[in-house]
Amino acid sequence: MPKWYYTLIAIWILIALVTFVILFKRVAPFGRHTQKGFGKLIPNRLGWIVMESPSIWLMALLVILGPGEKTSTVWIIFGLFEFHYIHRTLIFPFRTRTAGKKMPMAIVFSAFGFQLVNVSLIGYVLGWHGEMFPDSWLTDGRFLLGLALFFVGMILNIRSDNTLISLRKPGETGYKIPKGGLFEWVTCPNFTGELLEWAGFALLSWNLASLSFFIWSAANLLPRAWAHHRWYLEKFPEYPKERKIVIPFLW
Repeated sequence: MPKWYYTLIAIWILIALVTFVILFKRVAPFGRHTQKGFGKLIPNRLGWIVMESPSIWLMALLVILGPGEKTSTVWIIFGLFEFHYIHRTLIFPFRTRTAGKKMPMAIVFSAFGFQLVNVSLIGYVLGWHGEMFPDSWLTDGRFLLGLALFFVGMILNIRSDNTLISLRKPGETGYKIPKGGLFEWVTCPNFTGELLEWAGFALLSWNLASLSFFIWSAANLLPRAWAHHRWYLEKFPEYPKERKIVIPFLW
């Protein structure tokens, strides 16, 4: 790998760590934390699709058009990434009951830029350096463990999202206390699942770009989970005090 790649990854991880600290001090203003003063608002569903979309089209362009060797392992790693984001971008937004809700365009543009960088870093590795992923990697313990974590995380993420979606009847927009499953243990099991997914992806693909993506996921999701937990405690006096935030028994 060229030296500029390692330099860029190091800078990107450093920015993630700084962002992690900032987001504990200032919650990203979308969803239940939407605030005025962050520019024009657009429909929540449209914003979600736009900001997640590079993960589908840009990743496909980089992998398909990249000059590197396309091993079976490359296609499998690519397929796992696309599988997650096709669901996240084109299916999940149409299942949520968020009629009338909006998000600031500033959030949409910042998330879009975030995806451009992360996808470019991972897509470069897969599209230009496919020799790093020989077919023999498919039987490596790191790949198999990572694959298991990826699917466990995805199932947990989707099941938790289903629980949250089912809390609202058609036309409702308010919030209720979620119950059942891992919600009995933590406030944000959907985030727990997503973190497991990207930890598994980093393990099964075993490269710095995927590791930086996991670090960025944690830098975004952990502060947001903390903000959600505080919000529930403030809004619902009966909210279970024994629930942790995102890691059962720990935090």
